Amino acid sequence: MTISWSGFITCRAVSIVFALDGTQIATAASSASGSVGATVPAGTAAGSHKLTATSTNTKCGTAGSALRVILPPPTTTQPPPTKPPVTQPPVTQPPVTRPPVVTTTTTTPPVTTTTTTDTPSSSSATPSSSTDAFTSSGDGVLLLDKDNIQPGDALTATGTGCPKGAPVKLTSLGQSVGATTADDNGEFKSPVKFASIEPGRHRVRAECGITLVGNVDVTLSSSSGGTTSTLVVLLFFLLIGAAMLRRQFTGLRR
Repeated sequence: MTISWSGFITCRAVSIVFALDGTQIATAASSASGSVGATVPAGTAAGSHKLTATSTNTKCGTAGSALRVILPPPTTTQPPPTKPPVTQPPVTQPPVTRPPVVTTTTTTPPVTTTTTTDTPSSSSATPSSSTDAFTSSGDGVLLLDKDNIQPGDALTATGTGCPKGAPVKLTSLGQSVGATTADDNGEFKSPVKFASIEPGRHRVRAECGITLVGNVDVTLSSSSGGTTSTLVVLLFFLLIGAAMLRRQFTGLRR
């Protein structure tokens, strides 16, 4: 049979295990949707059975369904009709003299086949604990009201998908940049305040039972425009002063 699924979360280093009445019948790599082939174990009784799909990291998705097994009716094979034997009259052949037969026996050594079953290591079966597995989480989303800011600019984070009334902690580079509480709909809104900030891309994480991630770029404005304006003002006053001095010298000559 073919098992299809959808609505899961794609997680790195995570597998989806499919089981029938608790017995594993197939596995697949973590994906939001897909399909996998499986075989119903021999000897499964007719009737309703429980089919489950569980990620090795349960935060990435679980599902269940009922599978009804129907056994086909037994096939009755009719034996072929029996015909009475035909009796042939005996045929008398003259005796034939043959040379002795030499029998050669060849012994074939037994062939031993060894089957090796690869057992997955514990490291590959253990799901990753990195919170980056939830950056594309289908449970919620974190939005920042600006993609690019300068030091001192206001920044606000809004998010969805948190448990009702859950505390929300905002961090960046291991430092707390904000905190709030999710409302009855699992939504929240909080200002983001950096204690110290440097130019470059900064990742903001929201922890509320799940992990939501957003990015913001920090740039420094150039001061060349202000310097140019100051030089223009100074030059203007120098020209006025030169004109006034010229008038004074002209009056003295007269």
